[in-house]
Amino acid sequence: MSRIHPTAVIDAKAEIGAGAEIGPYCVIEAGVILGEDCQLRSHVTLAGPSKIGRGNRFYPHAAVGYQTQDLKYAGEPTFLEIGDGNCFREFATVHRGTAPGAVTRVGGGGSFLAYSHIAHDCTVGDSVIFSNNGTIAGHVEVGDHAIIGGLTAVHQFCRIGRHAITGGCSKIVQDVPPFMIADGNPAEVRGINKVGMERHGFSEAAVRQIKECFRFIYRSKLNVKQAVEEIQGSLEQSPEISQLIDFLNSSQRGIIR
Repeated sequence: MSRIHPTAVIDAKAEIGAGAEIGPYCVIEAGVILGEDCQLRSHVTLAGPSKIGRGNRFYPHAAVGYQTQDLKYAGEPTFLEIGDGNCFREFATVHRGTAPGAVTRVGGGGSFLAYSHIAHDCTVGDSVIFSNNGTIAGHVEVGDHAIIGGLTAVHQFCRIGRHAITGGCSKIVQDVPPFMIADGNPAEVRGINKVGMERHGFSEAAVRQIKECFRFIYRSKLNVKQAVEEIQGSLEQSPEISQLIDFLNSSQRGIIR
């Protein structure tokens, strides 16, 4: 059984999973599929088409699943998919895709703090943290375990790699490679996310390898292609290095230097 406050407004075409708690003055529109054991505190608005997994928590005035702010949008059906176990704090916003059939995707286990924003057509991984007012524009990709610092703004089509961090008030206009810390306006890569890697169980050897990669990319006079060649030629290859190299080789906007 779900617990629904009498002041909540739920469209007949919305689907509410078992065990959901819908608080005062929440609005759930047509096309929303809400998973089991979700909790909407109060004044939460969910729009569709959106598919939301189980165990998500929404705090007051979160607005999730509304249409893109992209001015090209002409009312076509677009979608939002959210995984399990996320927390969306006060006034957090998440928008659907833009082109017909386009999807904004958010993984599971994330924390999206007050006033954080996920724009249209983004792909956000698992166990991420968006600090207060962390904002990503359209078509941004955020990898697993990444942290978006408070008041960070990420430009369209940028990528934030796995286990990367952006400092507070940073302006991100190019890709941030995995395991790196980017900070400033304009942002620069300042070092590796050593503490984050250790907290997530990476070995000392893996941390040392990423530190060596940082030295080749950011503390030598090599360009990115040359740095990749040096990393491949001089370091023992590992899953972490492979992820970093794949990220560098697939960058379209270039990486923050």
